[in-house]
Amino acid sequence: MPHLSIRDLDLNGKRVFIRVDFNVPLQKNEKGDMEITSDKRIKASLPTIQYALDHGAGVILASHLGRPKGKPNPEMSLKPVAARLQELLGRPVVMAPDCVGPEVEALKPAPGGVLLLENLRYHPEEEKNDSEFAKKLAALCDVYVNDAFGSAHRAHASTEGMVHFVSTAAAGLLMDDELKYLGMAVNNPARPCVAILGGAKVSDKIEVIQNLGKVVDRLLIGGAMAYTFLKAQGKPTGNSLVEADKVELAGRLLAELGGKLMLPVDHVVVSEIAAGAANEVVETIPEGKIGVDIGPQTIAAYAQVIAAAKTVIWNGPMGIFEKPPFDKGTVALAKAVANSGAVSVVGGGDSEKAIKAAGVTGKITHVSTGGGASLEFLAGIQLPGVAALNR
Repeated sequence: MPHLSIRDLDLNGKRVFIRVDFNVPLQKNEKGDMEITSDKRIKASLPTIQYALDHGAGVILASHLGRPKGKPNPEMSLKPVAARLQELLGRPVVMAPDCVGPEVEALKPAPGGVLLLENLRYHPEEEKNDSEFAKKLAALCDVYVNDAFGSAHRAHASTEGMVHFVSTAAAGLLMDDELKYLGMAVNNPARPCVAILGGAKVSDKIEVIQNLGKVVDRLLIGGAMAYTFLKAQGKPTGNSLVEADKVELAGRLLAELGGKLMLPVDHVVVSEIAAGAANEVVETIPEGKIGVDIGPQTIAAYAQVIAAAKTVIWNGPMGIFEKPPFDKGTVALAKAVANSGAVSVVGGGDSEKAIKAAGVTGKITHVSTGGGASLEFLAGIQLPGVAALNR
């Protein structure tokens, strides 16, 4: 690993500041209290927290939650997270009234203790990466650990700024895994290496297509962005979603990538987008019709390429996945990836949902916890939160 890991550190008797991703979904219950609707992100951070505790550290945890716009908002407090974390860890978790200041400093934990700071984004200085604010956060600890890959593409005080004021900055176990699998996929993949890219917009994934185009052996395109590429080839797209201002760029990418890039050869089309709408499979999209999924010939062709792969990188659905039956292409490819036996690295919430829907989560090598961060990593962009860690 090119960066320092928590496994490389002597934590005994040290206060360890762990930047976690506790940006969990909350909703009000009948009593009007905020409660967590999914604790997946809390559970994802447990191995790193437990590792620090097992090695004699006092643990300070910090996260953002939602967008409180630089001021306290009780609906975005981390208090429900503290309660859930206490249950999961089976030990007390002290909830700080803020994330900086004398009251917080008085709560610095002894070895074995756990302190959760209040929402970092209650202070505008967090997102501004203010150095004085970063210095205050750094003063709480001896060692800094970043385990929040989902925020690693942001240069904020808790992900980048405070690293300048601590002697040691390392990756947590979750961050380690992300960098290991994503790094392997883009730097040293087992071949053949296949990327599957879907979603609505070419513009969201230009850099990813360009960067992965240099790495992979085949690039399979699906989702609405396929129609922008088909338009660039002069093929009819009916009323399908096309980014008119990106058609020329799509043409250039087709020319650059040559035979690497595969596009759908048939499509599921509808007259209007609605769950259960009457649909048909066509090879050429007629006037007035909208493409909503890849067709059976495309599924078969893509599955054949996936079956021969040794590495598969996947980001984005193949159709309007959230409206069955237009999830067929996405689910079929999820099963193909799972059955390929390849090292599979999946990023993006929709791809993760597809894997769950196909019932193959256990057969995927690595599901990334960072949507935007994983996209930037795959695009070859250096992430500030990773660059800040000690080599």
